[in-house]
Amino acid sequence: MSDYFCLPFSTHPLRDSLYDELHARPFQIITTPQQITHLAFAAEPRQIDAAFALLCDLCRRYSVNQPNPETVSYFQDFGEFSVRWERHMEFYSLTFMRAAGPEGEPFEHPVIRLLPGDWMAQLPGQAIAAFHIVVAGEDLAFERDPVHRWFEGQRLIMSRPAQGKAVVCTAFRLHSDGFGRFMVQNAGITDYQMGRLVQRIIEMETYRLLAQLSLPLAKRIAPELAEMDKELAEMLARVPKNGSSEGNRDLLQQLSLLSARLETWRAETNHRFSATRAYHELVLTRLTNIKEEPMGGYMTFAEFMSRRLNPGLRTCEAVQGWMEDLSRRIERAGDMMRTRVNLTLQDQNKSLLASMNRRGRLQFRLQETVEGLSVAAISYYLVGLLGYLLDGLPLAALGLDKKTAIAILVLPVVALVWWMIRRIKHRLIKEPLCDKAED
Repeated sequence: MSDYFCLPFSTHPLRDSLYDELHARPFQIITTPQQITHLAFAAEPRQIDAAFALLCDLCRRYSVNQPNPETVSYFQDFGEFSVRWERHMEFYSLTFMRAAGPEGEPFEHPVIRLLPGDWMAQLPGQAIAAFHIVVAGEDLAFERDPVHRWFEGQRLIMSRPAQGKAVVCTAFRLHSDGFGRFMVQNAGITDYQMGRLVQRIIEMETYRLLAQLSLPLAKRIAPELAEMDKELAEMLARVPKNGSSEGNRDLLQQLSLLSARLETWRAETNHRFSATRAYHELVLTRLTNIKEEPMGGYMTFAEFMSRRLNPGLRTCEAVQGWMEDLSRRIERAGDMMRTRVNLTLQDQNKSLLASMNRRGRLQFRLQETVEGLSVAAISYYLVGLLGYLLDGLPLAALGLDKKTAIAILVLPVVALVWWMIRRIKHRLIKEPLCDKAED
């Protein structure tokens, strides 16, 4: 749009693409009669790119215009048939159409037989949806015997969509050729309305199959979850009986392994279960848009889906909820076990501190004992030195005896030594406190 008119103000760089997104997958105009074959392949991004390259190769074979590399929807007339290509997040689809086929049964000559066999064999990914749609006029009578023959005797689901102006029937089963089958009778709608109806039928069937991909996964995981639930219950039953710290650590390690297994399953299934809910919502939306009316004696599409598709969705939701609940319970059990381990460690630390206090008191008493012995030993040596000093003094002139003088000096010397040791001890104890105060 910016090529035609330059706006006098700046615009968002995604503005044009936002407008184009609404028209990325337009409805096709489908005339009556029409033969259609729809294929949808579950594929990774690289496989989708390879399928796009094959589509370009088909265009070169038939000398028609190739799609733009960034296109998500492409429609082209190839002469004998038309091709519609669509790129999606986890699958790609190919729809082949032609206005009318050769004479015979409605599904006897499908349009897909016009495609090159070698080209079809190279399509990457895994086909999740493959079905034929035949659009017929009112001249094709929907009588019981021929209709059941066209669907190989399968039980049919039939209704009147487009407010009763069309008839749609299917068996929602695979037939002998490996394809599903839909029959649409035009009872008075325009080609554009028929294009919308056929597109909604294609999307309904494709999204239905994609929505059911997680059901086998849910059924496979459910027994494993039951076993994990049992293991968790047994672990919790052992908790009151287990009083040792080693036993608590073993239980905590087992819970960690259990949690790792569960998280692996959650990582494997969360995307698939989320996609299932999204596809299921799309199926319900398409059923609403079809605006079908019941036909006597037959189930409508909506009734069939509510009886068969919805229980599968509830199974997936139940398994996902079970995993979430089990994850929370394992987390709570892990918190409880970690608390028990911490309490055990606190008790061990308390015992260790008590033992250290006992050793400290013993060391203090030993130190006091050594201190007393030190006073006696130092006093003994000082008294001995004083004895040598007294030998050089004239004690006789003073009327004193050496032994008497030494006896008189013993108590003062002991008191002095005791006072000096106590002062040194107090000074050593106070010095670290003074240093800490200065810091």
